[in-house]
Amino acid sequence: MAHALQQLINGLALGSLYGLIAIGYTMVYGIIGMINFAHGDIYMISAFIAVTAFTLLAAAGVSSIPLALAFVLIVTLFFTTAYGWAVERTAYRPLRGAPRLAPLISAIGMSIFLQNFVQVSQGARVKPIPPVIEGGLTLATIDGHAVHLAWTQLLIIVVTVVLMIAFTWLITQTNFGRQQRACEQDRTMTALLGINVDRVISSTFMIGAALAAVAGVMVTIYYGVVDFFIGFVAGIKAFTAAVLGGIGSLPGAMLGGLIIGLVEAFWGAYLWAEYKDVATFGILILVLMFRPSGLLGRPEVEKV
Repeated sequence: MAHALQQLINGLALGSLYGLIAIGYTMVYGIIGMINFAHGDIYMISAFIAVTAFTLLAAAGVSSIPLALAFVLIVTLFFTTAYGWAVERTAYRPLRGAPRLAPLISAIGMSIFLQNFVQVSQGARVKPIPPVIEGGLTLATIDGHAVHLAWTQLLIIVVTVVLMIAFTWLITQTNFGRQQRACEQDRTMTALLGINVDRVISSTFMIGAALAAVAGVMVTIYYGVVDFFIGFVAGIKAFTAAVLGGIGSLPGAMLGGLIIGLVEAFWGAYLWAEYKDVATFGILILVLMFRPSGLLGRPEVEKV
C-alpha cells in the first residue's frame, strides 16, 4: 500500500510536468490547427537556461532559495519566450498560407536545428547542478514503509494547479482569450473585425513557451541534471498527452499528462520499467481507436 501511494505521488509530479508542456502544444494547435514540433526543444532550452542561471547564482554566492528561484524563473521566462517568438516568426508565419505539410516539415527542421545548436554550444554531456530544494514531508507510515512527498514534488504539483487555473481563466474570461477563440474559428473574419491576428498568434506561441519554461525550471530542480536530448523525449510524451486528452482542450492536455505520468510510474514500479513507453503509446492507440477526438476533445465538424 505504501509503495502504491508513493508511486501515485511520483506519477502526479511527473504527469504535471508533461501536462505543462502539453498545454503549450494544445494552445498552438487550437489557434492555428498545427502542431509545433519544436515545442519540446523550447522546453529543453529552458532547462539549459535554468542550469546556467543557477550556476551563475552559485558562483555569485547567492544562498537564498526563494530569491534564486525567482531570479532563475524570470531569466528563463524572458529568454524562452523570445525563442518561442522566434520559432513562430521563422518557421510558421512565412508558411501560414502554405499547405499543412510545409509548416509541419519546417517545425521538425526547427526542432532538429535547436537540438543540434544546444549540442554544439553546450556539449553532448549532461549538465548537473547541486540540489536546490531538499527534504520533504512524511505523509504516512504503512507497515514500516514511509510515504514521502518531496518539497520539489509539492512545488511542481502546486505550480501546475495554479497555472492550469490561471490559463483556463485567461482563455475563457479575458479579452485576449476571446481573440484567441475568434482566431481559432475564422482568422480572416477576425482580421476584418480589427483584431491583429499576427499578434494574437505570436502571443500564443510565447505563452506556450512560457509554460515550457516553467516546466524546464521545475525539471531542473526535480532531477538536477539536463542534456540536449530531453526535449525530444518530453516533447513526444507531451504531444501524446495532448492527443490523449483531446488536442485543443486545456483540461484534456493536463488530464493526458497526468494519465501518462501515472502509467509510467506504476508500470515502471510493478511491471517492466524498460517497457513503460510501450504502455503509454499503447493506451494512446486504444484511445484513438475508440475515441479519436481524445478523452475530453470534441469531434471536428466541417462546414460544407
